[in-house]
Amino acid sequence: MSHSLLTDVTQALTTGVLRLVDLTHTLDPDFPVIILPPEFGQCARFRMEEVSAYDNRGPAWKWHNLTLNEHTGTHFDAPAHWISGRDVPNGTVDAIPVDAFVGPVVVINCSAGAATNDDFELTPDIIFDHETAHGTIPEDSWVLMRTDWSKRRGADYLNMQADGPHSPGPTPDAVRLLVEERNIRGFGTETVGTDAGQGSHYTPPYPAHFILHGAGKFGLQCLCNLDQLPPTGAVLIAAPLKIKGGTGSPLRVMALVPG
Repeated sequence: MSHSLLTDVTQALTTGVLRLVDLTHTLDPDFPVIILPPEFGQCARFRMEEVSAYDNRGPAWKWHNLTLNEHTGTHFDAPAHWISGRDVPNGTVDAIPVDAFVGPVVVINCSAGAATNDDFELTPDIIFDHETAHGTIPEDSWVLMRTDWSKRRGADYLNMQADGPHSPGPTPDAVRLLVEERNIRGFGTETVGTDAGQGSHYTPPYPAHFILHGAGKFGLQCLCNLDQLPPTGAVLIAAPLKIKGGTGSPLRVMALVPG
């Protein structure tokens, strides 16, 4: 029966009944990374150094050395990334069971609000409205906040102002609802972090990071193409690199959606 099921999935991909949507930005030196206050250490941008290119340094091969932070580009946050999750069992990317990386996904569309308000908040009422239209969020689902923020480029993406970055994100009560009442697998955004740009002003500060990772849940940031996903019914594939003791990892995020 399992063999037949896998054959059916393969055929569905071949015929277009199912399709794969790439939710990942291209890693390049110009892709923005989060900027912290200057007294803190900073996230490294992506860098690629040519080692050889079919030349005297290596006549038959081309390859590169890469330099980047665990949290550069489209990336995964493990529980160990945040102080609240530092003691969570299996809280680093190398220890997380692999079945956690493939699962159902729910997309909550906040794009209209984010188009007119850079500090748009995902609230419990918005979650309840989504559930009225599409059903209760299933347990162990990924929940993605669609804002279309990924269509921004350069400085507009970080949207730094005199008082810091401004970008949409969830309120503490919204995160508590998703974690404590819906028992989600993880939360993802199109912005540079799972929290709002002004998330330091919430209680607790950066509630998505604090609540999610303290509960052993995961985060995804810098996603794109969420406008190609249905509100429910897709399957997310998000497997980070197996870095020993890693708190996160760049990765290729994809979704299986009806064709």
